[in-house]
Formats: sequence, C-alpha cells, structure tokens
Amino acid sequence: MSESGHSQPGMYGQGRRRRRRRDRDPGPPAQNLSGPSRDRDYVPRERRVRICDGSEEPTGPLLQKTPIILAKPPGERSKPSVPASGAPSLEKPIMLIKTRDEGGKPGNPPDVAPSVSGAGTAKLEREGQRPTQPVYQIQNRGMGSAASGGAVDPVIGQTKLLPPEKMKHSIKLVDDQMNWCDSAMEYLRDQTDMLVVGVIGLQGTGKSTIMSLLSANSPEEDQRAYVFRAQTQEIKERAGNQSSGIDFYITQERVIFLDTQPILSPSILDHLINNDRKLPPEYSLPHTYVEMQSLQITAFLFTVCHVVIVIQDWFTDINLYSRFLQTAEMLKPSTPSASHDSTGSSGADDGSEYYPHIVFLQNKARREEFCPRNLKKMHKAVDKLMAHSHLKYKGTLSMLDCNIFPGLNRDYLETEVNLFLLPMMENDGEDALTRAGSGPPLFSLLPGYRGHPSFSSLVSKFRSQILAMSRSQLSHTILTEKNWFHYAARIWDGVKKSSALSEYSRLLS
Repeated sequence: MSESGHSQPGMYGQGRRRRRRRDRDPGPPAQNLSGPSRDRDYVPRERRVRICDGSEEPTGPLLQKTPIILAKPPGERSKPSVPASGAPSLEKPIMLIKTRDEGGKPGNPPDVAPSVSGAGTAKLEREGQRPTQPVYQIQNRGMGSAASGGAVDPVIGQTKLLPPEKMKHSIKLVDDQMNWCDSAMEYLRDQTDMLVVGVIGLQGTGKSTIMSLLSANSPEEDQRAYVFRAQTQEIKERAGNQSSGIDFYITQERVIFLDTQPILSPSILDHLINNDRKLPPEYSLPHTYVEMQSLQITAFLFTVCHVVIVIQDWFTDINLYSRFLQTAEMLKPSTPSASHDSTGSSGADDGSEYYPHIVFLQNKARREEFCPRNLKKMHKAVDKLMAHSHLKYKGTLSMLDCNIFPGLNRDYLETEVNLFLLPMMENDGEDALTRAGSGPPLFSLLPGYRGHPSFSSLVSKFRSQILAMSRSQLSHTILTEKNWFHYAARIWDGVKKSSALSEYSRLLS
C-alpha cells in the first residue's frame, strides 16, 4: 500500500507478471517498450540475399553446417607457419575433403555455406551448384625443385605426376671382367608390367645398332648419339669389338634392353693372348675361356629375358644353330621352384621350365633374300635346325603380317619361324641417288627397284612385333622390375658357378 492508500500496480497483479515476462524475453534493442506494443511478440525479420542485379531473394532460415577442423600432424605443430609467396612449396601431402551435399534430398532445406576467399569475404552457394561427390585436393610438399622447373600448377599449387626418368645412354649390368654391377637398380621400379629383350650375335653383325634402333633412336640420327655405342671406323679397321660384358638400358615404356659382347669373338681371344691376361683357374686355354663366356651370357639371357634376338649378317652358320644354341639351352639354369609361402604365383605349374621367345634377325640382307622362294627355303632350314629345341622359335613373329609381301597368303610358308630380314642401313638421300635409273630421262628421275621396303619402314615393323610379344612369367612368382634385378643377379652368380659349365669346359680342354 502507498501513503495515499492506493495499491502499487507494479508490485502485484498483471503489471508484475508482464514485467517478469519482459525480463525473461527481452526484445530487440530498437523496440519501443512503452505504449500498446508492450505485449506484442517479437517476430524475426526474414533474411534476404542480395544478388548481382540488385534484386533480393529470400533464403529462409540458415542452418549451421558442421565445422571442419584442419589440424597439422603432431610433429609439425611446434613449427612456425611461413606465409606462402608466389607458387606454394609444400612439404607433405594435404588432403582436403568436402562432405557430400545433403541439400538435394527431400525433407532437407538447402544449405548456404560461406566459403572464405583470399580476402576473407563470404560467398553463399546456391543449391544445384555444389558437387554430389567428395572433392579431393592433393598437394605435394617438399617439391621446391620441381616447382621451379615448371611442374607446378600455378592455380592450385599442385605438382603433377612426373614421367619416369629417361636414360641418356646405356650402363653396365656386367662389366668386362664378368662381374655384376648394381648401377641399374636406381632406374627400376616396383611394377610388374615390363618386357626384357636380349641380343646375341657374332662380331660385327650390328647388335648394338639394332638395339639402339629398337629402344630409343632412329636411323636418321647420328650413330654417335645412339644409346648403345656402335663400332667406330677405327675399331672396324683393327677388327675390334665395341661392346664388352652386358649393357643395360630401360625405356620409359618399361622395356629393358640387354646388349651383349659378341659371342665366340676373335677380338676378345686376341686380347687375351696378346695381353697375357690371367685366366680363371678352371680354364686352361684362352679359346675355351672365350667359348665359356659366350655360353654363360647366352644361358643367362635364356633365363631372364622374354625375347632373345639372334642376329646374323649372312645365311647361315649351321654351327651356330646345331651346336652353340643347343649347348646354351642345355646349360641354361633351371627355373626356380615356387616357395611354399608364395601367394602371387599365377603362371606355369610347378616343375615346368621357362623358355623365352627366340627371333632370328637376318641383318644386311641382300635383294635376292627377299625373294619369296628364297624366303621359303630359309624358313624350312631354320625349322629343321631347331626341330629338337624347347625354345619358342615359331608362331610369335611373321613378316607376312607386316604387309611386306602383299601378294603372299599366310599359308604360303608351311613352316614359318620367327625370322625377319633387314636390308643394309643407308642414307635415304644417297640411297635414292645410287638406285636412280640410267635409262631415258623420264626413268632417271624415278628411284631404282629395291625389291623390299626401306630400312626405316622395316625397322619400325620389326620393333612393333617385338614389343607386341607376350610377356610370360620368368619364374613361378610375379616379378617386379626390382625383383627381376635381384633374380637376374642370382641367376648370373649361379651360371658362373655352374657345375655343368665346369664339366663342359673340361670336355673342351
């Protein structure tokens, strides 16, 4: 009660209840609390989004998205962050994952998620403009050298996947002392899709030149730039050999080429005799040592290669087929059996021997040898000489499939073997002049008849057929490139210590 006897409406009654409601639910700061609007409930204003053309569009109530926290690894939390300038050079991969949008599902209102730009301004995303799948953004750290070399995308700072390193020249797999070298290991990778091609042949038949043309070079290039060094004019004049041991080269297509020293080389024998080189104790005569070296290299290639090319420059040396190749096949190490814990074996059954594809290449072939009748006789001769061999010498390469003889059917060669002919390697300009006709002026402008396609065309066809050959398993387990290197090292060590080779050398002595 007041002094005048009237009750105070602010202490009891409806006024007190109204004041308590105002204390619990205060209105906006700009609302007038006096007058008839005191009992009116506050209705929030509808939020509008201003579009580029000046119009406004109601977006409805906003729903807050789940926050995404990007944390550094524990080892890097103490390091101070360095602001990026220009193209960012990062150290470790960062993966930013954007969650799948749920706005398109029925019953869910569209979300408006602000994305912070470089200036810190918020930009609202409209429904239908968001991806429906997670977006992964991978960045590389510690690629400063690659970034400076132009391999970094300037927009997002990503370092692109670089191709395998290209070898500039061949390196030694086996040196001239018949010792294994480990320098090729740095060029190999942990992948299984590879092809191994080896070559054998007598001295001066063109092994290094053919292997260079198959791997990385073209006939138009200077031979001094070939990846496998060919014989120089000086070496040819003194009847020397260019290659020694086994040379290694791998292409970016993961094809391994193995170039070898000449088999049964008189130059190597002359070097042993004239320089008084000491022979291993198990060999008493120099010519025995040279032959055993040749057999050792050939047996090694028969074990670790998918394809072995036998190059000749004349047809044919019967001693090469009937004696040397069959002896190397007999001395070939047996295929290692599958281990008990090998789970990746998916090829030949246990106990089966591996034998490679063997291709006979007739290099420096003459025009008469491209005659269909002579070609048929050559195939018959090779088939009879290799009739008792386990090597895959037929069915994987054909000159009739290359459109070299367009008038011949596939059944023309009854016993077709893996035989290919290459003519003399000549300069196209000089070749056209030397073959030009000497008759009337009209015919003198036309090139002379060669009887076969050009050397460049035949090399390209031969390369295509070699690279298309099947890549069988070399052992009972699937080998990667690095596994192949260790497997080849073990095979080479086993060939050198082979008791069969020692027994055969004693028979030769």
